[in-house]
Amino acid sequence: MTLSHKALGFTLALVSLGAICPPADAEEGMWTFDNLPLKLLRQKYGFTPTQAWLDHLRLSCVRLNDGGSGSFVSAHGLLLTNHHVARGQLQKNSTKEQDYIRDGFYAARPEAEMKSPDLEVNVLQSMENVTPHVAAALQGAKTPEEEFAKRRAAIADIERESLRKTGLRSDVVTLYQGGEYWLYRYRKYTDVRLVFAPEEQAAFFGGDPDNFTYPRHDIDMALFRVYDNGKPLDTRDYLRWNAQGAKDEELVFVAGHPGSTSRMDTLAQLEVERDFTTPGLLKMLRHRIATLRRYSALGAEQAREAGSDIFGMENSVKALDGRLKGLLDKDVWDTKRKQEEAFRALVMANPQSKAAYGGAWDQIAQAEKKAATRSKERWFHSTGSDLLGLANNIVQYVAEVKKPDAQRLPGFHEAQLESLRYEMFSPAPIYPGLEIAKIAGQLEQDIAEMGPNDPYIKILLDGRGPNEVAQALIKGTKVGDPEFRKQLVEGGEAAVAASGDPMIALARKLDPLRREFTKWMEDNVQSVEQRAGEQIGKARFAAYGKDAYPDATFTLRLSYGQVKGYPMNGTQAPSKTTFYGLYDRAQSFDFRGPWYLPSRYKEGKDKLDLSTPLDFVTTNDIIGGNSGSPVVNRAGEIVGLVFDGNIESLVGDFVYEGETNRTVAVHTAAMTEVLRKLYNAPALLKELLEP
Repeated sequence: MTLSHKALGFTLALVSLGAICPPADAEEGMWTFDNLPLKLLRQKYGFTPTQAWLDHLRLSCVRLNDGGSGSFVSAHGLLLTNHHVARGQLQKNSTKEQDYIRDGFYAARPEAEMKSPDLEVNVLQSMENVTPHVAAALQGAKTPEEEFAKRRAAIADIERESLRKTGLRSDVVTLYQGGEYWLYRYRKYTDVRLVFAPEEQAAFFGGDPDNFTYPRHDIDMALFRVYDNGKPLDTRDYLRWNAQGAKDEELVFVAGHPGSTSRMDTLAQLEVERDFTTPGLLKMLRHRIATLRRYSALGAEQAREAGSDIFGMENSVKALDGRLKGLLDKDVWDTKRKQEEAFRALVMANPQSKAAYGGAWDQIAQAEKKAATRSKERWFHSTGSDLLGLANNIVQYVAEVKKPDAQRLPGFHEAQLESLRYEMFSPAPIYPGLEIAKIAGQLEQDIAEMGPNDPYIKILLDGRGPNEVAQALIKGTKVGDPEFRKQLVEGGEAAVAASGDPMIALARKLDPLRREFTKWMEDNVQSVEQRAGEQIGKARFAAYGKDAYPDATFTLRLSYGQVKGYPMNGTQAPSKTTFYGLYDRAQSFDFRGPWYLPSRYKEGKDKLDLSTPLDFVTTNDIIGGNSGSPVVNRAGEIVGLVFDGNIESLVGDFVYEGETNRTVAVHTAAMTEVLRKLYNAPALLKELLEP
């Protein structure tokens, strides 16, 4: 990025900041493909990837838009990801009679491959720096609110024009707190069919107690096939399968789509995260888990219906607990405080930099104080209902599409509509009993937190109790029918306004409150923090150039590291586990609780080479969203599959600590072993292993 004349005036004053807050070294960093730390990589490992190597890896990787990463692993559209990433699609295809999460799935023939109801897969085709276009659009803006509107309009224009010209999904991505804006273009696929998934108990052995820990013993894998025009996709770019897998101390790379990090946030932002945002979210999630557990206790079918929601929420709670502990850790907080104080002191020491950027931190702090006053509304103005979420989308959709693109709410811009409609009209089942439990349970908590006179609560209750509201909404609505949703959307505002459906009627009543909150947040928080964040981003560029990496944004990143154990609990965690460890852990718990084994594994023990590596750890820097990312070696071969981080990695939202922070992955040797000896999948193995 070209620095402004003001920024150039104090570049030299800021360069010394590197001694206080140095650019990433060692294995730290989730790097964009346009700006990799090639010098660091060459110095430490003697390896410099070629552009052809990087392009091949980029085109071999995919983003799964219901959350997660993956990679092509054959020339015929075969896509590898985690079982827990595929879980949503497994749930949507399951029935009372056939539970694919519990029992697994394997299509031995192409015609048996199972269509995913609403999975979108993205492959990154190109990246273009559009920072000058966005910056030019902001000229003349006098207030943060005006600048916010101009920025949003410019981004919508860029995305819409790119979609028109290329036909590719086009997303403008904010990097370095607004220091840069990049246009990412994706080829999009929606005909995605399940080929293989193991039993949940093999994929998630140890359950929630073992989640975010190590040593681990999980076969957390699943295979889809991507189709194009009704035929398996011809994938020239895919990762060759290395059946021997990763070796101890080997250099490895992780290419995937980390969701979000907060390493560049100010102390004021982290304080609100620590004191309001995370505690509020944890309180809401724990209440919802308790509600769903009560529903699950009603019977086996209720437990199946609620299982994936509980799985996701328990995973979130454990991750958020780790985040909160990190924010409460004195050493972490002292590190963040010293970095910010030193950075601000250098900016303030130069008259030009002080005039240009000196007020940014205080502006963010004031915005965060305002945000905190309405933080409870984020969590306790909700029902947790999938049906109400769809109804809200329908009500807003028919109103937003009539507006000029630049003036629409986020998510409703022209370049986003095709993906939004795909989600809105999904044929995936929604369970009425589960919806009733969700609405009634969440309303109980909403009333306790916000009081019965809260405007949102009063609209929902309308003089009734939580259970009565839930029963009336679910028993009277047709929103669960995708054809009904299509008819409303095609009928536009008139059809939605005339609808007597109770869920649509409720969404209409709640819409003004939702819009008011969105507008208030834009005017008082987002517009201020975007403007101030860009100022801090420019100051950071003046100090480092692009020797630093941006926070994660659910876009493709590359990290590098080693297969390596670490000190743990006064001893040493090994770099890998084996099938010996799986059976020992199961036996140690007498095959009970989350440590029981599926019959295929318990009875098939003698078929396996128990010394085969099962899971392993690396020093790669990852975060949530990296699940399903391939682990590749210097040759660009896949040697593992990321599925978790250890408990020490949960503070990675804010800092990277290389001694004990570890990525946890499934070994390709383990996947090969079970496909060959336990699942009788010769055709699948042949496809994976073909040269």
